[in-house]
Amino acid sequence: MGVTSAADGIKDVTTPLSDADVESLKSGDRVRISGVIYTARDAAHGRLFPLLEKGEALPVDVKGAIIYYTGPTPPRPGDALGSVGPTTASRMDKFTPALLKAGLKGTIGKGYRGQPVKDALKEYRAVYFGSIGGAGAVLSQFVKKAEIVAYEDLGTEAIRRLEVAEFPAIVLYDCHGGDLYQDGQRQYAREGA
Repeated sequence: MGVTSAADGIKDVTTPLSDADVESLKSGDRVRISGVIYTARDAAHGRLFPLLEKGEALPVDVKGAIIYYTGPTPPRPGDALGSVGPTTASRMDKFTPALLKAGLKGTIGKGYRGQPVKDALKEYRAVYFGSIGGAGAVLSQFVKKAEIVAYEDLGTEAIRRLEVAEFPAIVLYDCHGGDLYQDGQRQYAREGA
């Protein structure tokens, strides 16, 4: 649905994402994500991957979507869900290229991704966002609605459909080969030398 730049320098990202939306994002961009995102961690990916391999339909439409690697805690009364901090993204690396090929446009997690994921981001026009580890209770304030949409038996690792408003993130890897981790280290080395 679009990416727009706000006066404060933060880009507003609205799902679902198109190739043009993804292409407008660069590593280091600060973003606020609004719309629908899905949660999925290791167990859910383990069920999605065989479906992709067999060419079967997934329980959620990933075209233009963003998957957030998180397993939220139960909500307190009046909240959509509890703490919703990111998990280490590299654990999903073996599944990510196939999901990107199926139309997924973004993932949210923490930490580095392997080269096959970076290559797939370029090939399929997708982006990897980073979120704030250790601040899951704060991040839950940006979730307006949450519902389980697949694999309820997985408990906290069930796939949830989240409606988010201005969810804060940063572009870690873009579809142009930009890598905030490498760029940041190079900049730090130049300034420290």
